[in-house]
Amino acid sequence: MAATNKWMPTSFNFHPTRLAMEIDEPAATQKNAQLLLARGWGWLKGLLGKCMNKAVKVAKSTKKLGQDDPRRVIHSLKVGLALTLVSLLYYWRPLYDGFGVSGMWAVLTVVVVFEFTVGATLSKTLNRGFATFFAGALGLGAQHLACLFGDRGQPIVLGTLVFLLTAASSFTRFIPRIKARYDYGVLIFILTFSLVTVSGYRIEEILQLAHQRFSTILIGGATCILVSIFVCPVWAGEDLHKLIASNLEKLANYLEGFGGENIEGVVSDDDKKLLQGYKSVLNSKSTEESSANFARWEPGHGRFQFRHPWKQYLKIGGLARKCAYHIEALNGYDINSHIQEPSEIQNKIRESSKKMSSESSKALKELALAIKTMADPSAANPHVENSKTAINDLKTALKAATLENVDVLAIIPIASVASILIEITRCVEKISESVHELADLAHFKSVDPSVSPEKPLLLHRGTVKPVLLEGDSDSDDHVVITVHGNYVDSRENEVTQAPNTAKRLGQV
Repeated sequence: MAATNKWMPTSFNFHPTRLAMEIDEPAATQKNAQLLLARGWGWLKGLLGKCMNKAVKVAKSTKKLGQDDPRRVIHSLKVGLALTLVSLLYYWRPLYDGFGVSGMWAVLTVVVVFEFTVGATLSKTLNRGFATFFAGALGLGAQHLACLFGDRGQPIVLGTLVFLLTAASSFTRFIPRIKARYDYGVLIFILTFSLVTVSGYRIEEILQLAHQRFSTILIGGATCILVSIFVCPVWAGEDLHKLIASNLEKLANYLEGFGGENIEGVVSDDDKKLLQGYKSVLNSKSTEESSANFARWEPGHGRFQFRHPWKQYLKIGGLARKCAYHIEALNGYDINSHIQEPSEIQNKIRESSKKMSSESSKALKELALAIKTMADPSAANPHVENSKTAINDLKTALKAATLENVDVLAIIPIASVASILIEITRCVEKISESVHELADLAHFKSVDPSVSPEKPLLLHRGTVKPVLLEGDSDSDDHVVITVHGNYVDSRENEVTQAPNTAKRLGQV
């Protein structure tokens, strides 16, 4: 028997399945890795797609924001310009040596007081300037007063003064007039007085520090005012003026369309968005009040003088909102769905309602145009009178309905609409009165009532040949035309101051 090698295995077992699994294991691992890589790439690709879509949406919304009001872009550039100018207090060495670290207060002032409109910028700047001055002066006075009580009494006196003045100032912020116009100034007063009083206890050169800070705040505020006024100014008063006129137009558009939608049923779907514009009037109170408040701070500009009656705009705006609330109630009615075969009485009520709606719409449009052009609003008077006539016609129709024993349930829907239209007509009448008051207070330009705006009077120079009737002689008859007190004789074609004409066929 041959000897076996000790290094050779005594037996060898061959397992085909196990060997196949060992061979396929690297391929499966590689396949799993590829699947994970594909999933990761898909997730990353989806994330990049979402980020791109989000960036596109943000870009589109930003573009739309700038297109809706290009003044926003200009305002951003103005803020950048103002900050760049006040930054010279740090960049330019001679200015930095004079103001030092206090130059940062100028930068902070520009950031907090530069607003979109001139009035808002002036309001914040003047509030901050005067509040800083008075608070600094009182703070220095409090320091000198506290020094009289020695080292032990000084903190007690300072703490007492801080408590009393800050408590009193905080209470004044609840006063409506102070809250509306000087709230920011009171807040800065409390902050500055507290800082000056408290820091002055540890800092010896408090007077120099207060002077530097007030000077830099003054520089920052003056920069904001100059840039706001002289670089593409945005006036709060002008915005309020346009807003009130636009609100009246929105009410007029609804009343004009209401006659077609609910009374005649001929309004298209494209016009319904225009009809819903009145809803923005319901929420315009805060905008009107803030604009009127800022407009009071603005200097005279263009057609708006310094003492322009901004409160009258608020009165007109309040009446417009009252009218819009009536329109909101009117918006839920649909007359045509309740009337199958309208009777004669119903037709009369419909006609009166249509006339009230139409004439009120025309009156509001004339009033809006008068405000826009700052012209005499007398053109709205005939439409207001016509709407009053329609109210009387409606009352007559309702009395006739009661006398003829008409079915009350049949006319309730259209009578309800007519009742709301009566209230709207009365609101329009009050708006007209308020606009006339505004025209008197603001000195709107008047229009000569003898000249029709649709057909202006034209004056021509020349001769006019008269039309002769049968049996008349043209030997002595001629036409005399008066122009600015002088007479133009058509026969001799010359101007005479006092003609002695025996016979005139016409005189203009």
